[in-house]
Amino acid sequence: MLSLLQKNHRAIFYSLWLLLALTQAASTELIADEAYYWVYSKFLAWGYFDHPPMIALLIKTGYSLFHNEFGVRLICALLSVFTLIITESLLDKKNPFLFYTIALGIGTLQIVGFLAVPDTPLLFFTAVFFYAYRNFTQKNNWRSAIWLAVSIALLFYTKYHGVLIVLFVFLSNLKLLLRWQTWLAAFFVLLLFAPHLWWQWEHDWVSFRYHLFESNVSVYKFSYTTEYILGQLLLTGPLAGLILLPAAFLYRTKNETEKALKFTLVGLLVFFLVSSFRGKVEPNWTMPLLIPLLILSHQFLLTKTSWIKPLRIISFISLLLIMAGRIYLVVDIGPENSVKRRFQHHKEWAMAITEITGDKPVVFYNSYQWASLFWFYSGISSHSLNAYWERRNNFNFWPTGDNLTGKPVYLADVFNHTGVIDSVNTKKGRFLLIADSSYAALERINFFPEKIIANNGVLRADIKPGISDLYLRFLKSNPGIETQLVLGIFKGKEIIKEINTGLTVYQLTDLKTFSLSLNIADIKPGKYDCRLGLKVKDYLVTHNSKNFCLVIP
Repeated sequence: MLSLLQKNHRAIFYSLWLLLALTQAASTELIADEAYYWVYSKFLAWGYFDHPPMIALLIKTGYSLFHNEFGVRLICALLSVFTLIITESLLDKKNPFLFYTIALGIGTLQIVGFLAVPDTPLLFFTAVFFYAYRNFTQKNNWRSAIWLAVSIALLFYTKYHGVLIVLFVFLSNLKLLLRWQTWLAAFFVLLLFAPHLWWQWEHDWVSFRYHLFESNVSVYKFSYTTEYILGQLLLTGPLAGLILLPAAFLYRTKNETEKALKFTLVGLLVFFLVSSFRGKVEPNWTMPLLIPLLILSHQFLLTKTSWIKPLRIISFISLLLIMAGRIYLVVDIGPENSVKRRFQHHKEWAMAITEITGDKPVVFYNSYQWASLFWFYSGISSHSLNAYWERRNNFNFWPTGDNLTGKPVYLADVFNHTGVIDSVNTKKGRFLLIADSSYAALERINFFPEKIIANNGVLRADIKPGISDLYLRFLKSNPGIETQLVLGIFKGKEIIKEINTGLTVYQLTDLKTFSLSLNIADIKPGKYDCRLGLKVKDYLVTHNSKNFCLVIP
């Protein structure tokens, strides 16, 4: 038995890793983000509001084979195994059992290994990129340049964080800028990534504007920084990080690849530490550092045998905790809590709602999570109606709302924004439901502000309306719908003032441009964000323009 283990330890380790990932993928309900990315896959495109398109393509591929949770997660589960295989191949000196110990000590690798989220392929393509980079530094030819370009493009198509990885790697080896192969690789990256850039251009660079200027920007709190530091310790462990992080930092790199790994590890940690002074940083944003952490800590521990024994104990404890956690995600035991609400009871929740709504589509207020979960588990199309004081998501760009215009729907609200006609109590909370015989949110009517001037307590702006033929036909056939065009003035996420312009959509359908003149004398001087929205019926005010800046002298 021992001889068999010694001869086949790699096959056994990776087979067990894959078996656990596939079993968990099949037996655990989707979390909200996975359901949201599943909706991505129903609208394949070169880009999305939140992320590049890789996760949608991977889910589409797996779901085409199995129409269930297993299909959604299949490709990501496979990639989690290949991530470890490629990472192990990057080790100059190998101790397989030490590598297995480190991998088992990082609980995040096991949890992310079965989830269909962008971080799973991001880890895989990070490993692929470092593999291609090592080849590029060792072989001075055009083939290595092409493979490097392909790996970078795939990284970029997975998550925008990939830009940081490439940046830190090239900062570790600036002499690469003197090689023609580097510029050949850059050319092919641009060529391969051009479809996504074209999509961004057609959509007014919406993803870049959101991530750079709109997302997670708020008044600084000291807790943002302390939570970030604690989050990184949990990400790299939860217990093993106390050994692995010091080991990775103390290791003296021996070659260009290891130097690039060190730059990436330190660079990501410092970059997002600084970002915590701008707003809340999610722990998973630094996920790619797990690849450098695995390699650098392994290389250091090869010569520090006194560190290995406590690591083995920690990894064994971590493995037991993770196995218990895996069971807990599947089996309904213990009291209700946030973990169970995230992973369990989605099917019965969706069925409880359909007992009232029947086969009618359901529109959820301000929740792409609920809309996506309901769609997946009920099989009935859904939509998220987002108020203009909340963040946008991809439901603002998909035709899901357009497809419901004029049709009977139910509006579902967990945030108590609307009057109650019916309600349903579930393990996920109480949902208020209201029947609407003709959905008419008009949320994809767009207004384009021009010549915005604020002076002497008056805001003046020229506005260009963009009303599609679908909405024009609907408005002409439904002349009695109550509508109001409103202007919201925001300071960060706080709404300072909402102004009713006195205009209805019906007054604007035949205009190429119109002018606004609004009283803002009661607003203090400063810089503000503004958005135009439509108030239709009793719905929330919707996003009907991009953010535009207002400076009051």
